Amino acid sequence: MRRALRVLVALLAVSLGWSAWQARQALADFPGILSAYSAKEYCSCRFVMGFDPAYCRAYVKQWLPLSLLEESSEQRRVTAEGLGRRNQAAWQGVREGCRLLP
Repeated sequence: MRRALRVLVALLAVSLGWSAWQARQALADFPGILSAYSAKEYCSCRFVMGFDPAYCRAYVKQWLPLSLLEESSEQRRVTAEGLGRRNQAAWQGVREGCRLLP
């Protein structure tokens, strides 16, 4: 019985390792998605839709918390940082809306 359990645990570990290896690019990209999504959506909420800051903060709130979410009303720019990655989004105009900055 113990040997069967060890074999099962070993197979599970190998399977998880193989799955992580196959998804390595997606796993590497994930930290940047949180801050990029938050910056872009907050920018759109504030400067395209015109909602107040408290509503927009609640709108972009994720299960994983951001370490920074700043708004520059004068420049119509938003900076978000989470999981060690920082992204900025800026309002481009009435027809263009907001876009992520390089």
